[in-house]
Amino acid sequence: MTGSRYEPSAIEEAAYERWEKSGAFAPDGDGDPYTIVIPPPNVTGALHMGHGLNLTLQDIYVRFHRMCGHRTLMLPGTDHAGIATQNVVERRLLEDGQGREDLGREAFLSQVWDWKDEYEARICGQVRRLGVSVDWSRQRFTMDEGLSAAVRHAFVTLFERGLIERGHYLVNSCPRCCTVLADDEVEHEDQAGSFWTLSYPVKDDTDRVVHVATTRPETMLGDTAVAVHPGDERYADLVGATLVLPILGREIPVIADEHVDPDFGTGAVKVTPAHDPNDHEIGLRHDLPSVRVMEIDATMTEEAGPCAGLTREEARRRVVELLKAEGRLAGVEDTEHSVGHCYRCRTVVEPWLSDQWFVRMTPLAEKALAALEQGSPAFHPSRWAKFYASWLEEPRDWCISRQIWWGHRIPVWTCAACGHESAHETDPDACPECGSDDVIQDPDVLDTWFSSALWPFSTLGWPEKSADLEVHYPTDHLVTDRGIIYFWVARMVMMGIELMGEVPFSDVTIHGTILDGQGRKMSKSLGNGIDPVAMVEEHGADAVRFSLAILTREGQDVRLAEEKFLQGRNFLNKVWNAARFVLGDASTAPTSDLDACDLALEERWLRSRLASASTEATAALQEFRTNDAAMGLYRFIWNDLCDWGLEMAKPVLRDGGAAADQRRAVLTESLDAALRMLHPFCPFLTDEVLRRMRGEDLDVSREPWPAVAGCPDAEAEADIATMQEAARAARAARSLAGLTDGTALAAAVRAPEQQAARLTRCAGLLESAAGLRDLEIGPDTARPKHSAVGVAGEMEVYVVLGEDVDLDEWRALMDKRLAKLDGGLRGIDAKLGNEAFLAKADPDVVASERDRREELVRSRDALLRNLEA
Repeated sequence: MTGSRYEPSAIEEAAYERWEKSGAFAPDGDGDPYTIVIPPPNVTGALHMGHGLNLTLQDIYVRFHRMCGHRTLMLPGTDHAGIATQNVVERRLLEDGQGREDLGREAFLSQVWDWKDEYEARICGQVRRLGVSVDWSRQRFTMDEGLSAAVRHAFVTLFERGLIERGHYLVNSCPRCCTVLADDEVEHEDQAGSFWTLSYPVKDDTDRVVHVATTRPETMLGDTAVAVHPGDERYADLVGATLVLPILGREIPVIADEHVDPDFGTGAVKVTPAHDPNDHEIGLRHDLPSVRVMEIDATMTEEAGPCAGLTREEARRRVVELLKAEGRLAGVEDTEHSVGHCYRCRTVVEPWLSDQWFVRMTPLAEKALAALEQGSPAFHPSRWAKFYASWLEEPRDWCISRQIWWGHRIPVWTCAACGHESAHETDPDACPECGSDDVIQDPDVLDTWFSSALWPFSTLGWPEKSADLEVHYPTDHLVTDRGIIYFWVARMVMMGIELMGEVPFSDVTIHGTILDGQGRKMSKSLGNGIDPVAMVEEHGADAVRFSLAILTREGQDVRLAEEKFLQGRNFLNKVWNAARFVLGDASTAPTSDLDACDLALEERWLRSRLASASTEATAALQEFRTNDAAMGLYRFIWNDLCDWGLEMAKPVLRDGGAAADQRRAVLTESLDAALRMLHPFCPFLTDEVLRRMRGEDLDVSREPWPAVAGCPDAEAEADIATMQEAARAARAARSLAGLTDGTALAAAVRAPEQQAARLTRCAGLLESAAGLRDLEIGPDTARPKHSAVGVAGEMEVYVVLGEDVDLDEWRALMDKRLAKLDGGLRGIDAKLGNEAFLAKADPDVVASERDRREELVRSRDALLRNLEA
């Protein structure tokens, strides 16, 4: 192993190619199965850092379970993402002045398939660059032949069970995408607008008017009533009266309905059943006509009279002008209100009355709730179970038809002769009712989430009874973002129970969202996104993976800046150089039966720390605490193995002989086990080093997860921990005195009897670690003259400065440092005493300031102790 810097570019791509060719990621052995089907990325473009986090976390668990002997499958795939993918292809066509209608359905779909092939290849390349151990032989796509057959089978099954039906409903439509959306696909946000007050005259009494208010005056063209509360005395005599709709002159009734809030606005509301969900419900209760004045693209219909053919924005301006001209605009004021937007293109949505296909959700949600009450699936963190349950407790029927071309065509045919409607898994030749061959397939496609809801079992061969389905369903673990708990997690559970009889996964881990360093969501418009492949090219896949794992605390959002990946890169360099030191010039690792050896104190300590690290990492991964596992391995490798284990070994290795051979064997054992535990996080570096240690034919991915021999040695750990505290105190004293040249200094330690005994056993190690000599240790040790003091609990370490030290100069230096510390403390105290700062600052910033204050107080106390002498 040459070079003091780990160079990932020299090994990563070749290593992944070797793994893939060898079939290292296929399910193997006779252990219990462990299965993850990855959330399929959309083929709309390249992966972003959120995908990088998601894939990394999944791969950590997959590699861990593979090493634990499980028959592990991580199944890859991509999603066709109907609306989103059609949008990006349409935008590309528009650059050439074309629309999809210009091409026709088949030619347009051919272009979308070309886009899919291009971006699916790019996505798969990114997954490989991240080192994700998916079984590529089982790769799926939501519109491949097998999954398309599964979608048809699921639709027909639910249709025949009465769980899918067509209904004339008011649904959400996106004028930009020209398709309807499910309720969950509409994202509401507050925005500035206007509140117009209109006056509707009473028929036969034109001097009397009813005032109504609206934020969408263009919809008044579709009004078919005005509603008041039945207990509102202001309008009691008008209930049943007729009003005249301005502009159009249509006569509409005044009705009484409990839904109206008499304390809001004028207490009278316009009722537009075809363009407002609440109005639609009022219309059904009162048998009102529904007048649709907008098409799906939000252009006005012939019913809109003088506004026919206008866009909704143009119609709004025209309606306001006409109302002013008639004297029917009573007022306008600024307001802020919640407006629904398409979750894909951010266009303001419109309610649209039309015939659509729906899944009846209540029967499915009831079964999912019953399973949740039995603990299935288990959510991690557990608080997300309540969030998931809240949606199941109030389910709304799911609109699954979309007016686009890219997707699974709805498998329903209508007979032109007799009007019979039937669902089929294969294209029918004739109407099953009358035998006519004039049958027409529904032009709409299914909501993308319909096929995604089948993902945990359709990818395994369902509806066929495949071997994969038999072995790997139900799957074990789903790792996803909180943003799709409703969209995807709930629907997978409901479909799994309904079609397979079982919840599709036992555990669901909800990870945080990747934010930028300022806590903002990453987006193209802000330009604050981080390309995972760019980070891999700069720092290596292992550095990206480990940095993400160590930054991702359970369920919390991740603040990420590019410099954060340096932590992973520096750690990998540390591991690389530790391996170079341990292996030295040896071509193979030394072996020894360490359990039969008379081990030195520090050797017993290192083996004990290794056993603890193995126990803690195993428990953390079994309990879905990825960050804890990563932090534990980081501390063991960086602190225990490198900072202490290797440093304490250097004098022994320099002396050579049997003791050096034994010490190298202990270090090799620790390094080997640490690398295997690190493998799920950093597969490339660990593969490279372990193959050098144990041979080129080694398949690290199937090496056993370390079960370290020997028992933890509490006595050795306590002795070394005491020595470490004393060494840190001595180093602090040297630093305060400005003695950084490494010269060994005489020293003394005053410590309670038990600690003194421990330090006596470690005296040589302490002298070597802190640059000390002539060490005196005892419970009654006196402080030497001209000494600096370092404190660790009840222990005091005195470092003799020497007779020739200029005490006045030294004291002046201490006073200067004390003044600087006092200034820093005053600044922090001013911040922490500022209520405005505490109210507005990020909690992490406040916590950091408090930690910094504690650090300054400790440093100040140490300075004062030294100045006292």
